[in-house]
Amino acid sequence: MDEEISLVVESSSPSNTLNHKRDVHILCWAFILIFLAYNAVQNLESTINTEGDLGTISLGILYVSFAVFSVVASVVVRQLGTKNALIFGSTGFWLFIAANLMPTWYSMVPASLFLGFATSIIWVAQGTYLTSTAHSHANDNDLHEGAVIGTFNGQFWGMYACNQLVGNVITLALLRDGKGGETTGTTLLFVMFLCSSTIGSILMCFLSKRNDKKEELQDSSATFSSVASLSKTILALLLDIRILLVIPLQAYSGLQQAFVWAEYTKYLIKPALGERGVGGAMAVYGVFDTICSVAAGRFTSGLLSITIIVSLGAFIQAIVLCLLLLNYSGLLSTLYLLLIGGMWGIGNGVLNTQLCAFLGILFKHDLEGAFAQLNLWQSISIAVVYFLSPYISFETMIVIMLTALCISILGFLFLTLQIEKLFSRHAF
Repeated sequence: MDEEISLVVESSSPSNTLNHKRDVHILCWAFILIFLAYNAVQNLESTINTEGDLGTISLGILYVSFAVFSVVASVVVRQLGTKNALIFGSTGFWLFIAANLMPTWYSMVPASLFLGFATSIIWVAQGTYLTSTAHSHANDNDLHEGAVIGTFNGQFWGMYACNQLVGNVITLALLRDGKGGETTGTTLLFVMFLCSSTIGSILMCFLSKRNDKKEELQDSSATFSSVASLSKTILALLLDIRILLVIPLQAYSGLQQAFVWAEYTKYLIKPALGERGVGGAMAVYGVFDTICSVAAGRFTSGLLSITIIVSLGAFIQAIVLCLLLLNYSGLLSTLYLLLIGGMWGIGNGVLNTQLCAFLGILFKHDLEGAFAQLNLWQSISIAVVYFLSPYISFETMIVIMLTALCISILGFLFLTLQIEKLFSRHAF
């Protein structure tokens, strides 16, 4: 119980020599440069690489690989260290974008497999690095850790969401609808994205090394190198009732992202605005995502605020899904489509910031494992959407999303209620 209430992580070496805010800014800009390229390419996969559903299937393979490697990602991050893991993870995005210059089964499938592995590494490292930085900053400056974690996550996810705006504006500016339904300008677009991804990877080299768990790694490196010990670690975390209750929300956070990438762009935006319009619509989505991420982070101070913010975000996404289910006709107006994208961006900003803050508060003694669990369930649900998308109707997907949203929010509310009861009992 003491571990649940105490929010201070002791560093094995003095951390006041590190500039924590500087590291957060570097991390933010590196992710913006890498993901403005990758996310813009991902948004186009289902509309550009349509032969044999190459784009959609490649993304499905990517997220299956992401799910599989998420099981071992925490161990890899511990062995490499968070900074080196971030740099290594960034290489997969460069390779995937390069494969789109010559999109064939022989280039896209291997690139997707490797990117799945790299993505599992980079997101576990990101969550661990950012939360560790927040703990250290709060400890050095005698601040409330819950508030610092919320602020740092809000800042990161707010700036990260800018990648949707910048990347899709670039897409909108460079792509042209040619004759015969072909799209021109893709080569120049992918070359620019390769340059952006390269700069982002270089920027990560300027991050400070975080040594919060250096002694732990030295004492337990042999333990974590064995498959048996790894299995026990994963199983122990899966048996934690807190993880079990938050898994549905983690899975839904992946579903709602994939819904935008695969369904919103394919069934709503492309028929109404064309392939070029995908960039503009996703830019609107990115603007609302950015604003909401920053705002949600600012208002995060602990479990109660997280519960309220998540509930509001879930309510907004439920409204959007109901509107689509009742009014979808394939001929929606442009303004209505952009409004839906903006509202969905609000929900995504809420889930990104609050899930990371929630895990950072409750699982500070196993950050790598907690964020690996988040990545695992997100990637599984994203892969499910990509593989199901060609075989089920748009309306069926909306019903699945609504059902998943109701189940996930009920489990989350039950979990936070039980935690609040435990804190209340301890206070008396």
